[in-house]
Order: sequence, then C-alpha cells, then structure tokens
Amino acid sequence: MIFLADLPAPSRMGDILMAFLSIVFEGAPYILIGTVFSGIIDAFLPAKLLDRVLPKSKVLATLIAGFLGLVFPVCECAVVPVIRRLVQKGLPLSCAVTYMLSAPIMNPIVAISTLTAFKEFQGLSWATAGNATMTIARLSLGYLVAVIVGLVVLRFKPGQVLRASIANKIANAAAEDDHGHVHAPAANFNGKLVHAMRSSMRDFLDTAMYFAIGVAITSVFNTQINQGLLNTVAGNDWLAVPSLMGLAIVLSLCSTSDAFIAAPMTAFSMAAKLAFLVFGPMMDIKLLFMYSSVFQRKVVVSLLIGLFILIGLLSGPWMNLIQHLYIKP
Repeated sequence: MIFLADLPAPSRMGDILMAFLSIVFEGAPYILIGTVFSGIIDAFLPAKLLDRVLPKSKVLATLIAGFLGLVFPVCECAVVPVIRRLVQKGLPLSCAVTYMLSAPIMNPIVAISTLTAFKEFQGLSWATAGNATMTIARLSLGYLVAVIVGLVVLRFKPGQVLRASIANKIANAAAEDDHGHVHAPAANFNGKLVHAMRSSMRDFLDTAMYFAIGVAITSVFNTQINQGLLNTVAGNDWLAVPSLMGLAIVLSLCSTSDAFIAAPMTAFSMAAKLAFLVFGPMMDIKLLFMYSSVFQRKVVVSLLIGLFILIGLLSGPWMNLIQHLYIKP
C-alpha cells in the first residue's frame, strides 16, 4: 500500500517535466508517422510524378494543393518532413507550402474534432450545414490563408526560400533529370524499403530535435505562467484576437485536439477562437523550429509575421460572413 507520505512533493521542475512528457507522447507518434511517410515518398515516389499529375498552371495547382489534406490527412507535427520530401520529388514549392499550411486544418479528423468540441453535430446533414459555423469557418479560412501564402511563394525561386542544403538537392535532381539519370535508390523492392527506413530515421532525428526544443519552451509556459491573465483581455476583440493567437504559439497544441481547448473559452468571441484554431496549426513554437529545418530563417520570420497579421485581420470578418450565410436546418 502506497501512503501519501511516500509520494514526492510537488515541484516546479516536476510540473515542467510532466507537461513536457505529455506533449511529447501526444506529438511523437505523429512525427513518426510523418517521417515514415516521407521515407516512403523518397524511395517509392517517381521523381517529377507530382509535377506531371498537377495542372500545368501553377496558380491552379496551388489552389488544388489546398485540398490535398483531405486525401493525405496529417497534423502539423507530421507535415514538415513530408513536404520536404515532396519538394525534392518535384512538387512545386508554392503547392508544398500551401499543403503544409492547409493539411493540419483541411482534413477529416480535424473537422470531426471541431464539430465535436463545439457541439455542432446537431442539425448536420447532407442537405444543410446545420449549426457548424465554427467548423466551416475554420476549414474555409485555413484553406484561404494557405492559398494566399502559396500564391505569394510563387514569386520566389526555391533557392530564395529553402535552406541551401535542400535547394541544392532539388537543383541536383533537376540536373540528373536533364541527363536522363534514374533517381531510384535501388531497383528491387527490398532495396527501396531499406532506403525508405534510412531516410525516415534521418528525418525523424532531424525533426525530433526541433520538436523537443519547442516542447520544452511550451512546457515552461504552460506550467509557470498564470493563464488566467488572458481573461482580462477577453472582452476586447482588438486585444482578444492577438492574445489567443499568441497563446496558440506557446501552447503548441495538435490540430486534432486544439478545438477542445478553445471551445470552453466562453469569455472569448467566436472570432478570437477562430484565429486561435487557424493560426495555431500553421505556426507555434515547435513549428518555428521545425520550419527552420526546411526554410531559411528570414522566411520563417516572414511567415510568422505574415500569418499573424493576415489571420488576425481576416478572422473577425470571416466569422461574421460565415454566420451571416449560416443555413438553419
């Protein structure tokens, strides 16, 4: 029998470690899935296949890329290593960035979790949107913001956006294409499988390092900062929206579960909650470090500032628009 006296006394370090482990256990499986998926892409996906399948119009291809999350649903923890491989395999950079930002929101798992958290299943049917205003607003605004950023990226070359090591791999792959070289690491299935696992291992170690740094910072914030301070700004949308977006950065929640955190925040408006649910899956502390493994530092900073301003400005009008168009059952 264990007595209370035998239990360790509460401590700040213990709280931090508990928060750290809880986030790691939640996010690590998704990183593993994402890196395994990225290794399979590296070994088995023919080079330039995506470039041949997508429309030749880069604008149209970018618009379609925003829906890829419906086909390849991954959370934000898994998408970074996946898009790195997709870019190296010939996916246009604008499409990759659009998919990276939209996939953690535009996927069936997140839609269901948002419907559940905000109790929007009532009245939902094939013929009517029911009362699913938050779910519709979240998915549609996430798509819109991702496409806008993707269209902006169209103006830049990979070397201006990506880290030098990744940009060089793309350039080398293009040069090999011009000389008719074969990209496949091995002709037989077993060889490709070994190559896929090795690529997955490298991607996992690389991504996990950035993930762990972000989670450590998040754990300190979650346990050592008084969260009740946010209630003092909840009544003013000019303060509530950026405050919740800032909270989304430091909480680093998974997009499959963040709606359950936002829904009970009754003091905040729906617009502020929408900003929280769209900005968080696109940018948080762990993603800042994970993006740094793919993009140049100035690009990561520009992405942080650009997304913060864009989502902050659009969340209020977009929520009002969706509520205005809301179809009652």
